[in-house]
Amino acid sequence: MTSSTTVTTARWILTVSGPPIYRGWIRTDGQQILEVGSGKPPSAAVDLGDVAILPQWVNAHTHLEFSDLQKPIGEAGIALWDWIGQVVEARKGSNADRKAKAISAGIAESAAAKVCLVGEISTLPCEYPKSDQAVEWVAFAETIGLSPSRSAERFATASEYVAHVQNAAVSPHAPYSSTPELIDRSIQLATRYGCPVAMHVAESPAERELLCTGSGPFADRLKAMGVWQQGVFPWGGEPFEELIHRLAKAPRSLLVHGNDLRSNELDKIARHSNMTVVYCPRTHAFFGYTPHPVAELLRRGVPVALGTDSRASNPDLDLGGEVRYLLEHRQDIDPADVLRMATLHGANALGRKDLGRIEVGCLAKLAVVESTTTEADEVIPSSLIGHRR
Repeated sequence: MTSSTTVTTARWILTVSGPPIYRGWIRTDGQQILEVGSGKPPSAAVDLGDVAILPQWVNAHTHLEFSDLQKPIGEAGIALWDWIGQVVEARKGSNADRKAKAISAGIAESAAAKVCLVGEISTLPCEYPKSDQAVEWVAFAETIGLSPSRSAERFATASEYVAHVQNAAVSPHAPYSSTPELIDRSIQLATRYGCPVAMHVAESPAERELLCTGSGPFADRLKAMGVWQQGVFPWGGEPFEELIHRLAKAPRSLLVHGNDLRSNELDKIARHSNMTVVYCPRTHAFFGYTPHPVAELLRRGVPVALGTDSRASNPDLDLGGEVRYLLEHRQDIDPADVLRMATLHGANALGRKDLGRIEVGCLAKLAVVESTTTEADEVIPSSLIGHRR
């Protein structure tokens, strides 16, 4: 064993991709995992004692530009279309310097919460700090617009960004704010560069009403904002099935929220292995939606990742808060699934199979939680609620 490597032992190793390892050890070179095993370590080791070692969190969806907010915009239970109007007004008071500081604050908050990777929706132009290796991010360049001029301008900006920025990706904003043509062009852009696509999908029942009928509170909000375009809505047919068909053409697709997905749409998603649904539990609760179909997705074998969304709808960016909320409010979900949702599934969706699990070749982005249990069925739930360091 070379002197440049370190062997660490612990009561438990939670690999995520496999069963928990009792009395396990990990050998690293400071950056990468070289070996993982159980029993007697291969050389002198640093014994951490009664702890579990597990991967750091992956926050699959957020908007860091709102990280300077001290509380969510609006009150709990606000209608999504009213909230969007308030968000647009709040953005008017921002500028490049404030946005850059908010992004830096969000990255620092994420690092403190033991988040190693973020799926960030980037409203260009955005300035990101140089990576300090504590937190990495995939920046989804947002494309948005119902008018030909607005959608063309936002697509051109996103295209330039994706062509020149490492770890960039593409995000057609939502079905209520992006035309089918813009969505298709965004997917083609992602395919050209082999990067993922993220899109807010089925966030509210009112979104379905807009796409199916061309009317309702979303239509009213778009008209009040002066962005309504005659002929864009309704989409006709089965709009979410058609949207899923479109998004399946991307290298990888993150369907963000999915609060209002129905059984036929869940079945269609399950047929595409390149799709992940990103569930933001506390944001879902903030808006007061009916129970999320997360359990139905998991039963169908659909990967579900966790996101915090932004401080515009959440009190903080601690993904552990999403985990604790799920364990308390969604006891129909196995804690082992919750662990995968908070780590491996998000990393896979973001194209980072070197994160979110403890395996040979992965980066040693690890967290430690106190654990005295000797039972494998107890270590995961107890580790999910423990203080990470």
